[in-house]
Amino acid sequence: MTYSAGNAMQAYNTVSVRSRVEGASPHRLISLLLDGALEKIAVAKGSIQRNEIPGKTQAIGRAISIVEGLRMSLDHTVKNDLIDNLDELYSYMERRLLLANLKSDEKVLDEVSYLLREIQEAWNAIGSEAAPQGPLAGVE
Repeated sequence: MTYSAGNAMQAYNTVSVRSRVEGASPHRLISLLLDGALEKIAVAKGSIQRNEIPGKTQAIGRAISIVEGLRMSLDHTVKNDLIDNLDELYSYMERRLLLANLKSDEKVLDEVSYLLREIQEAWNAIGSEAAPQGPLAGVE
């Protein structure tokens, strides 16, 4: 049986991601989602620079899915301005990513990356040790 380098790398990445997710705390899962969204946006930006439309479209589509996952993980049973603000911010980022895809606009990708990094920095500052056992700061 033979393997192509691309298939082997894809299999490795799948196993690597799965192993990071299995057993991860809820706090770590959100960190992984933020990392993934930032990675996909960087891939999309590189694809725009190389004029690789299918790569751009796929990467932005995955980034939108991740941001939607972050948005859906918010615990809306907690009535809190932070939850409402994050929900609106994630919705805004999704719309901006759609615009970046339509116009191949790197500046819009930079804007969304900046916003995600701000959230990531605040999330990482919380630290998994400080996170409660239940929903984390309004995130399931």
